[in-house]
Amino acid sequence: MQKESLWEQYVKGEERTIKKLNGDIRTDVLIIGGGIAGILCAYRLKKAGVSCVVVEQENLLEGVTGNTTAKITAQHGLIYHKLKQTYGTETAGQYYEINQMAVKEYWKLAEQIPCDMEKKTACIYSTANKRKLEKEAYLYETLRIPYVWQESAPLPMQICGALGMKEQAQFNPAKLLLSLAAELDIYENTRVLDIEEGMAFTECGTIQAEQIVLATHFPMINIPGGYFVKLYQRKSYVLAVKDGPQIDGMYIDEKKDGFSFRNYKEYLLLGGGGHKTGTGSGGYEILEELVLKSYSDKKIAFAWSAQDCMSLDGIPYIGHHSKKRSHIFIATGFNKWGMTGAMSASIVLEQMLTRGKSDFEKLFSPQRSMIHPQLLINLGSALGNILRPGRRCTHMGCALRWNPQERTWDCPCHGSKFSENGSVLENPAKKRLKK
Repeated sequence: MQKESLWEQYVKGEERTIKKLNGDIRTDVLIIGGGIAGILCAYRLKKAGVSCVVVEQENLLEGVTGNTTAKITAQHGLIYHKLKQTYGTETAGQYYEINQMAVKEYWKLAEQIPCDMEKKTACIYSTANKRKLEKEAYLYETLRIPYVWQESAPLPMQICGALGMKEQAQFNPAKLLLSLAAELDIYENTRVLDIEEGMAFTECGTIQAEQIVLATHFPMINIPGGYFVKLYQRKSYVLAVKDGPQIDGMYIDEKKDGFSFRNYKEYLLLGGGGHKTGTGSGGYEILEELVLKSYSDKKIAFAWSAQDCMSLDGIPYIGHHSKKRSHIFIATGFNKWGMTGAMSASIVLEQMLTRGKSDFEKLFSPQRSMIHPQLLINLGSALGNILRPGRRCTHMGCALRWNPQERTWDCPCHGSKFSENGSVLENPAKKRLKK
């Protein structure tokens, strides 16, 4: 079993021609972060005739995007019933509109770039609470979302129902992103250390830009903006089971700690074991137990983990970073739906950067109300981990927890990750650990 994703394995076999920054440059728009959100945004801006540069602190597809399950869908758990209760039916409808638009934009790209795109039905299932699915299905009818209902599914557990959203997709993100990146002005292994008015300072030169987009998973600027309390991170794990059953769809449990299933070629991608970053629950063992129980004659070929930025209300933060910094834009908090979230962000940001506004600007506004139950949970977690003794994160001083499965130091407050020797593996931390 290899501890890397299928997509990272694919990248290893491809020739790399992307360079490292060497000196000072200037551009209209600087995008910090070479994941799928940054690449798609740069691609759309270039098509609109905007001069744009992307910088990535490591190599492309070595971060969050390289560890995705690569499902493209507007079905984000039981989001629509939740949105209707919180913001009303109109907001729920607008959320579906932009995310289904994102799905269709991927299909347009796939017509030009071979990336193993397959049209699939996305299904959310329940093992014990059929009523939850029925409430969501009612919202689908209200919003005129095409759906199918299943009483059973080809899964290794008994379900009480599954709600399917038609015309969704799955793909190989490495094939798409490497092809798009070849057309863009990108600098790998170029870490941004600081940002001032119209200027980014890196380890190997400065970049002058009229506008800056932070597509760094977790924002590298906390204040103003308050992202250190508006976001938290969750870990999830994936096993690629070779010659696993073909389930002809994408399935995910309505429970946070449930399992997800989808195929890629001869592999069954089994996801689950999720937990808040920096806590000891969950992990690969839960997935391995399911494989042993249900697919004991199959081999686990690949294993990887992902870390997702979670917003307070389930809607990403896309738009102006803060009122005081109107020239800095942000795309973060995609929850567990980074593929459609990234494409939605590219659409909204391209509109805002070229036209000055977007029809979806209010929906995704980072300045919307922070008054949600999750805010108190985030604040309590941060306070508890700041007071707890232990090795300190260089981001905001929270006590780190040792992750024996991945042999890393993980921050339970904001998701920073450090290697055994203290080097930064995942932001928002910028500095290595003190010895």
